[in-house]
Amino acid sequence: MARHKEFNQLEALSKAMETFWRYGYSGTSIQDLTESMGINRGSLYDTFGDKRSLFLAAIAHYDETVLQRLISDLEDQSASKEAIIAYFHHMIERIVDDKTHRGCFAINTAVELCPHDRETQQRIAKNLQRIEDAFYQALVRATQKGEMAICDNLRE
Repeated sequence: MARHKEFNQLEALSKAMETFWRYGYSGTSIQDLTESMGINRGSLYDTFGDKRSLFLAAIAHYDETVLQRLISDLEDQSASKEAIIAYFHHMIERIVDDKTHRGCFAINTAVELCPHDRETQQRIAKNLQRIEDAFYQALVRATQKGEMAICDNLRE
């Protein structure tokens, strides 16, 4: 009979994401993960698979939580100049408040893994494209509302 998982998988995934964020993929050991997640190795492997699978799940979790919160206002159909300004104010606040100086998980991952990991490269490129698209749409709306000067090519 299979044992019932006695931990919150979403909470454990959040803790794994934080650990990868702090130490990077290469700098994070299975021991680091089990300690931060509060689970044993067997539970980690049974629930999330190997370290790479857990890392990819952590990236997806980052997209669904952190990235979503960061750009949700920009993706709103009414977003324009005010949302763009609010985004940068929020980012400055996050940077100033980040006492651990861990930086951006997506960019840290890009620097560490993208040169030699095609799957991670594609995931990070998708994240960055989503951010660019959100800004682009907000800029289009801002110019249409007359909040910003019209520019020939907003993508540049």
